[in-house]
Formats: sequence, C-alpha cells, structure tokens
Amino acid sequence: MKKGSIKNNRINGEVLRELTSIIRDDVKDPRIDPLLTVTRVDVTPDLQYCRCYVSTLGSDDTMAESIEGLKNAAGYMRRELAHRVNLRKTPELQFIADRSMEYAIEMSKKIEELAKAGGMPKDEPEEDLTEDIDEQTDEDEEETDLPEDETDER
Repeated sequence: MKKGSIKNNRINGEVLRELTSIIRDDVKDPRIDPLLTVTRVDVTPDLQYCRCYVSTLGSDDTMAESIEGLKNAAGYMRRELAHRVNLRKTPELQFIADRSMEYAIEMSKKIEELAKAGGMPKDEPEEDLTEDIDEQTDEDEEETDLPEDETDER
C-alpha cells in the first residue's frame, strides 16, 4: 500500500474517528485536557506506526501534560483500536503536538495589525466588467453575421 493512496486515506480516517472516540469516552486520565483534539492521523503504509497529531486550547504546559497522559494510555488505546478497527496489524501510537492552530492565530493577528497600520492595500471595489463583456459580445455578433445575399439557401 502506498502512502497517500485511497486505501491509506480510508485507514487514516477510520483510525482518526475511532481514536477520537476512545480518547473522549474511554480514557480517564486527568492529565488529558478535555478540550484535546486529534487533528490528523498518519498511518504508515506497512501499518507499523501511527503518528497522531493533537492540539489543545490550553498553554504549552497543558499540552505537555496531555501528551504525557496520552503516552501513558497508548497501550490501552492500541488494544481498543485493535478491537474496533479490523486491520492486519494494529499500529503503535505516537503522539505529536500540533501547533498549526496557534500558528494560524498568530499569523491572523499579524495580518490584522498590518491592515490597521496601513501596510496592506485596502480592498478596492471591483470594476463593473459586465459592460465590457456586453460590448465584446456585440462586436462578436457583428463579425459573425453574414450578408443577406451570401446566406446558404437550401
């Protein structure tokens, strides 16, 4: 199975759904933040490993504690995953902090600051291009019209 194939994408989706359900409903570790989100799952094509990208709305300390709790419960989650998903092998779970949401928020704030400072061009109203299109279609019709005496009579 190749990475990025349809089958691999389906397995990733199924593992993501079941892993989210397991973390939300079955894992009772108090270190895991209740606002923890599994953002992405990458299962290797040989089904040996599964990289689980997680994010939380808390601080870096909350993220570190949540990942420690997830690593501690990884064996239980792997066993539950084996019961719920029918795979040849059950992948070993690796948890990675996903900071893409924090990065997106930071970039959004920077863009807003630039817009307020006048560093970004203001949105200009779009020109009315329908008049140009109408003029072009009129010209095209004039070019395609045949003189009356050259029409094909059948």
